[in-house]
Amino acid sequence: MSQKLVITALGNDRPGIVDKLSKALFTLELNIEDSRMSVLGGEFAILLLVSGDKQAINSFVSEKQNIESELDMTLTIKETTAPVPSHTQIPYDVEVIAIDHPGIVHTLASFFSTRNINIVDLETDRYPAPHTGTPMFSVLMTIGIPREVNIADLREEFLDMCDELNLDAKISAS
Repeated sequence: MSQKLVITALGNDRPGIVDKLSKALFTLELNIEDSRMSVLGGEFAILLLVSGDKQAINSFVSEKQNIESELDMTLTIKETTAPVPSHTQIPYDVEVIAIDHPGIVHTLASFFSTRNINIVDLETDRYPAPHTGTPMFSVLMTIGIPREVNIADLREEFLDMCDELNLDAKISAS
């Protein structure tokens, strides 16, 4: 029976990290099911969902310190289960772009949280605007909207809030 681990890894960015970590997982007969990897500042951050039989999971856990040493990264491991498919939520994509300022993510998260809407995936980026160099901020997220929520009303409330805060936004079915 397959078991699952969530693994996070963090360390100085350099070439070869993904190669070494994926080789360690492959050698221990673990399968990468899902992943997110990114350079944040000068650090390389990895978030993985891996699966394997109990022996493979136990081997990885016992080899954790050696793998950390070889990669020169800090690893965190947590056992998890397969997600329960939600037939009660409708996936929607949200895109927001604005001049960068503190609180954008919190404002968006608070809007959805107070309506019992789950943020399933979230990615942000800060970049200079073409021509002016003004710091811009973008948010891409996937949310799970409960079936009983009126989508038209939610969209209107969300876009009104974004207009008030000078956030360029759109919300659409995934």
